[in-house]
Amino acid sequence: MTSDNKLLSVSPSPHIKHPDTTRSIMLDVLIAMVPALIWAVYVFGWRSLSILLISVGSCVAFEFFYQKLMKKRITTGDLSAAVTGVLLAFNLPVSVPFWLPVVGSFFAIIIVKQLFGGIGKNIMNPALAARVFLFCAWPSIIGNDSYYAPFTKLSAFKISVTGTDIVAGATPLASFKNGSVSEYSVFDMFLGNIPGCIGEVSALLLILGGLYLLLRRVISWHIPVSYIGTVALITFLFPKVESVHAFQFMSMELFSGALMLGAIFMATDYATSPVSPLGRIIYGVGCGAITVFIRYFGGYSEGTSFAILIMNLLVWYIDMFTRPRVFGKIKAKKTKNTEEKG
Repeated sequence: MTSDNKLLSVSPSPHIKHPDTTRSIMLDVLIAMVPALIWAVYVFGWRSLSILLISVGSCVAFEFFYQKLMKKRITTGDLSAAVTGVLLAFNLPVSVPFWLPVVGSFFAIIIVKQLFGGIGKNIMNPALAARVFLFCAWPSIIGNDSYYAPFTKLSAFKISVTGTDIVAGATPLASFKNGSVSEYSVFDMFLGNIPGCIGEVSALLLILGGLYLLLRRVISWHIPVSYIGTVALITFLFPKVESVHAFQFMSMELFSGALMLGAIFMATDYATSPVSPLGRIIYGVGCGAITVFIRYFGGYSEGTSFAILIMNLLVWYIDMFTRPRVFGKIKAKKTKNTEEKG
């Protein structure tokens, strides 16, 4: 075939190629989470890094050995297992024993991801599903509302900690749950000087990571904006704590808990979120509404993990009703002759 004829050749779709790969996308996600990780080490000490390394190492190892055992293609190089490990660690208190992220990694990688067919085929976010599993299985470890207080640091190498090692502090959401105002200011919550899980406390650095992902076009604005916007609107109109101004309460709800982490890094997961812009907005609004509902009326002060998982299960239906019409496709119309033949 001559060079002139190459212009006339036709190949199967897709006809538009993009330089992004799974590995490059996951690498961008990891880079976006580095600021929150650095802050976690600064606030909670080197133990937070130990928990993260155990979580990441376990996720990568479980994925490698499962695929090796099942004679599947090894995909640990795409960094998706590493991202799952970081997100799982970010959703754990720094005081958890070292075996807990190992168990969570097994559940995330084997049960939620690989048994469904691997990356892109799981119906729920693996890290969130593992977090909820650990919460249900060991509520005394990660289910309470008192977490390790910032700047009172634990040993990086101590396998487990006792109650005497921990300076417990009620999270802002736990205070709101009881109808009282948290001792921490809005600025503390925005910066990250509050008790909480390893990677969720600094709203500022999580937002900076989200802006990086937006600039890199790894995520779109639809889910984070609709998710956070829905929480902002409901909490402003219906503040749970009447002793503070509605705007102040709304700000506290936005900057505390796992909202920023969930809206930016977990609700936007490609495999478990809608594909169309309208679908993503509906999905984000649903996540926001369920989050506030659980925070207000549930027995647990935080609702982000549960809200995203619930909406994960509805993604298929959202896609079905919001997918755009195929270009050039004309909807079939029933004619009189067709009805008579039927």
